[in-house]
Order: sequence, then structure tokens, then C-alpha cells
Amino acid sequence: MQTLTLANIYELQGLKEEALEIYKEILKKDPSNGDAKIAVRRLSGMRKKFLNVNTQMKDFFIKMEADVEFNEFERWLLKSWN
Repeated sequence: MQTLTLANIYELQGLKEEALEIYKEILKKDPSNGDAKIAVRRLSGMRKKFLNVNTQMKDFFIKMEADVEFNEFERWLLKSWN
């Protein structure tokens, strides 16, 4: 069963795409659901902003282990948010 609670849990776990799909399904059934509308706008905006994220940096993020690597990724992330 697809509910706002399940979508929220997915979102909190970082499963943004899955959460977005649930919110969209909720809106199909209940187009007046304000919480789902807000969530779709929020998650769609995040997806658009990071649509062309550098895949090399994504791979780097997944594999990083040393503090130096974390610092480098943090600098890159701060730069991309601005």
C-alpha cells in the first residue's frame, strides 16, 4: 500500500526516486492531497538540479574512505549547491 508515511520513510532513507513515485501515485488517486503536491515539487526540483551530476564524482563518493577524500567531496558538494 502506497501511503504518505511510506513515501516519507523512503525519502528519509535517501530513496528519493522511490518516494517521488509514491507521491505521484497518491496524487493520481487524490489530486487535492497537499502534502503529496509539496513533496512532488520538492523532489522534482532536487532531481532537476542534480540531473547532470558528474558520474565520476558519484563513483568517488561511493568508494571514498580517507578523510582527505571526504573533505574533497565536501568542497565539491558545497560548490555545486551554490
